[in-house]
Amino acid sequence: MTEHPPRPTSPDTAPGEESDSFLSGSAGYIIGLALALALTGISFWASQSNLLWHPGIPIGLCVLAVAQMGIHLVFFLHITTGPDNTNNVLALAFGLIIVFLVIAGSLWIMANLNYQMMPMEQVMQMQS
Repeated sequence: MTEHPPRPTSPDTAPGEESDSFLSGSAGYIIGLALALALTGISFWASQSNLLWHPGIPIGLCVLAVAQMGIHLVFFLHITTGPDNTNNVLALAFGLIIVFLVIAGSLWIMANLNYQMMPMEQVMQMQS
């Protein structure tokens, strides 16, 4: 049996990504840049517009931010679901879990400290 030599990949492709796909090369970067600029423009428009329901603006901005993170991951960092790219996906998931734990833990500690703290009226009475 003869083994086929590995196909050379261009430096612009991630492991497991086909080098002749549409998203590799300059076209992928231009599409990603256009989508990222469009989402940024929509975010600024949504925050300044009166056409949207006012309490829904923060939720809309969060959705647009998550969409922009997805655009950056796919088009610029080349995070794909290819078989050779599982380590990158696992590292990204681990990073997200760590960030979630740090934020959730900080909020939990701050809420607990706020609950345990003496009311300001009693603090002022102790000082006088």
